[in-house]
Amino acid sequence: MLFPAFHGIVAAPADGGQIRDEPMKIDDGSWSLSASEAGRARQRPEAFGVRGMVASAHPAAAFIGLGVMQRGGNAFDAAIAVAAAEGVLLPMKCGLGGDAFVVLHDARRRETMSYNGSGVAAAGASADYYTSRGHKTMPLKGVHAVSVPGGLSVYEALWKRYCTMDWAELWEPAIRLAEQGVAITDYVSRRFADEAEELARYPDSAAQFLPNGRAPAAGERWSAPNLARTLRAVAKDGADTFYRGEIAEKLLAFLKREGALFSADDFAQQQAVLNEPISTEYRGLTVYETAPPSQGFLVLEQLNIIEGFDIGSLGPLSADRIHLLVEAKKLAFADRNRYAGDPAHVSWPLRQLISKEHAARRRAEIDLQRARWHEAAPVAEHSGDTSYFAVADGDGNAISFIHSLSNAFGSAVVAGETGVTLNNRAGRGFSLDPNHPNVIAPGRRTMHTLNAYMVNRDGRPWLVGGTPGGDQQTQWNIQVLSNVIDCGMSLQDALDAPRWHSFPGTDPANLGRAPIVKAEQRVPEETRNALAERGHTVETVGPWGGGGATQLIQLDHERGVLRGATDPRPGGLALGF
Repeated sequence: MLFPAFHGIVAAPADGGQIRDEPMKIDDGSWSLSASEAGRARQRPEAFGVRGMVASAHPAAAFIGLGVMQRGGNAFDAAIAVAAAEGVLLPMKCGLGGDAFVVLHDARRRETMSYNGSGVAAAGASADYYTSRGHKTMPLKGVHAVSVPGGLSVYEALWKRYCTMDWAELWEPAIRLAEQGVAITDYVSRRFADEAEELARYPDSAAQFLPNGRAPAAGERWSAPNLARTLRAVAKDGADTFYRGEIAEKLLAFLKREGALFSADDFAQQQAVLNEPISTEYRGLTVYETAPPSQGFLVLEQLNIIEGFDIGSLGPLSADRIHLLVEAKKLAFADRNRYAGDPAHVSWPLRQLISKEHAARRRAEIDLQRARWHEAAPVAEHSGDTSYFAVADGDGNAISFIHSLSNAFGSAVVAGETGVTLNNRAGRGFSLDPNHPNVIAPGRRTMHTLNAYMVNRDGRPWLVGGTPGGDQQTQWNIQVLSNVIDCGMSLQDALDAPRWHSFPGTDPANLGRAPIVKAEQRVPEETRNALAERGHTVETVGPWGGGGATQLIQLDHERGVLRGATDPRPGGLALGF
């Protein structure tokens, strides 16, 4: 989305570093404050509870999740209801047509597990197919950008293993929202308007999201009756109807009519993958992340690299600290670009990349006084449209949940009478380079920006968190984790702290961009100047314009208290009882 221009500082850094004073377009999948809103921003209070806590990017979704737990449901029941509701409340970010990744802790089983809910490329999709038609990169919009939606397979697998309430009951709030309508917020209205031209290219998308030929204004009522009928079918017949039944037939008929390359088996074989999350130890804590094809391993590798520095002794907004975090990011992302692909099809050294030994070797490459750009890293990314939420209950259950259509409204395609907005994960994530580990091929999953974390202390969850934001996700996750663990900040202080990110990251599109550090204006001027003197090109964005929509929950097991905080940038809500 296009935010008002913010102007930063001007300096003449040494040895090629720059600070740019430019307006900036921000589309990072988060809710960022406008210029006027930034001036009014104040720290919000943290939420406390003993029986349940929900932190969501939409207040209504947080209320729905809390209501589930108040009726006797556990954290996992609440998570399904929140995910379903966010698909209606934040339709440009997530929904039935998207993917999902989860890290959870089940107190009864005493297990910490992870779900991969991503889908495969179409049976007819190949690099040769697209290059023969003149494509240099994968299409970002339209049906050729779509992969099989994997999110619903996670919802059902989660319900079957961990939930206590009736499946249909958990979908009822989302169905009512889609049937009866929701009041459009200013933020959602602007996102509809930003994508109006793209949505107008597809008749079913225009009918659903541009009623009366335009984006609904803030305060108008918007409903999605076609989507409501599909949600009701899912509530009645489960994921089977979506992948193998009546809804699958409608989706496949639409996709075939529009020229997509899917087979019925692509949908019928979709299964969520339950596995143990990958992890590392950091300062005596166990940090869990979603396993590949999620790129959550980047969080673990970056933590391993910075663990060798006394980060806590550095000023939170000092050039020394930011420089170390940026350089650690570059090293980890270079490894991702060089090696990582769908582990079912590509052999690559995951365990080595998240090992302490590898981190020590990579750490030695950091020049404390000079910015560097490491081999295999210079590919640019598209920012993502994603929603993240966290839920915990008084029994010690906790879930870290991220789901996404990818870019705004995903492929921008609504699949006919189903009302389902289809993702563009294949278009955004795959490469057409036959030598790239992430080259598109039938039945292959793309490496995925979605990742969610959980930090355990003494075998039990202590901190649950995550954020949307494409390739910025792992960077902002590192900043928030370090704020809490290294700098001793409270949850809300950790979220309010000024942010930055290093661009580009991993997405195989718009190749050749020069490296930039984008920093919020609240990062001190002297810090931005010092970074430029070390060779970083620094772009200054608005005071709260750096993006992210982090949600955090902390579990205090000794006192039996849950503590929640929400990022001030998106306008979400943390609620406890």
